[in-house]
Amino acid sequence: MSMNKNNYCVIMAGGIGSRFWPMSRTEQPKQFLDILGTGETLIQQTYNRFKKICPEQNIYIVTNEIYKDLTKSQLAGITDEQIICEPTMRNTAPCIAYANYKIANKNPEANIIVAPSDHLILKEDEFVRVMNLALDHTSKNDDLVTLGITPTRPDTGYGYIQYLENITSEIKAVKTFTEKPNLEKAQEFIASGDFSWNSGMFIWSLKTIQKSFETLLPKMDAIFKSGTDKYNTPAEYDFIQEAYPTCENISIDYGIMEGSPNVHVISADIGWSDLGTWGSIYTHLPLDNNKNAVVGDNVMLYNAADNIVNVPKEKLVVLQGLNDYIVVESDGILLVCQKSEEQKIKQFVTDIKATKDKKFY
Repeated sequence: MSMNKNNYCVIMAGGIGSRFWPMSRTEQPKQFLDILGTGETLIQQTYNRFKKICPEQNIYIVTNEIYKDLTKSQLAGITDEQIICEPTMRNTAPCIAYANYKIANKNPEANIIVAPSDHLILKEDEFVRVMNLALDHTSKNDDLVTLGITPTRPDTGYGYIQYLENITSEIKAVKTFTEKPNLEKAQEFIASGDFSWNSGMFIWSLKTIQKSFETLLPKMDAIFKSGTDKYNTPAEYDFIQEAYPTCENISIDYGIMEGSPNVHVISADIGWSDLGTWGSIYTHLPLDNNKNAVVGDNVMLYNAADNIVNVPKEKLVVLQGLNDYIVVESDGILLVCQKSEEQKIKQFVTDIKATKDKKFY
């Protein structure tokens, strides 16, 4: 089956992933790490997954300038033109607008998937099926489609999407978006049966998303429109250096999705995790008899249970009497932190930035 040449993918890979410190650091963020010990980094997994849906030359990576070489070294076959470099961090709306204008210069008929670079998807065949279904829909309809995840528990770490139940199609009209709810609310959502988790993946035609920017983020749209003749030419770099920092710092969810009348959701069971924290990774690693998840070849555990241990392969680590901890060593930095307190890791990194050498973050 030949691939549709109008299918494009924009992979967002600009973040630092500080919740995965000390493995994830400014030099080598989470998406460029093999955090699950599979032999492939998260961005490599994402890229290879999208090669099943889009022609390889239609896959774009949006990342920070400082990761351009890292991206090239990890993704065989990617060209400079496919790496879209943000000069500054400005959230997801500006990077999507920038990618839209670059793609518009090549193919105004494009149908685009936007996805993060660092998610886990275990059911790849189902993912490919759902994405093709969504692309088929957006090629014929003026709709913005978001990929929803069939919820398995009342998780308070995700945004929720409520959809209209009476639609027989897999692709349903969205009623409301809700930011991360409290536990009581999350339990209500799950019980009602018409909610899915917001995966942060989007599918739309270039024409539809550009119309949405013109309507809902007109200032931002005007900034990128002013460089129309410069995209995919040597003048693009200087234009973006100047224009990009003037953009509003706003997410695509707030800026576009929550204000659009034509949003649909396709709710799928694709074995998804956003791998947002060490705790979320724990549930995807093989466990020993005492429920320890261990990455490292020479780890010896005595009277230890429910731990996540991630250390260099060659390092001999002996742990005794430790329960429910995260133990991570990376490049001369050791973290030992209670699993139940892992939300404090972000604060640790903030404190380190204030008091320690740059090499530590």
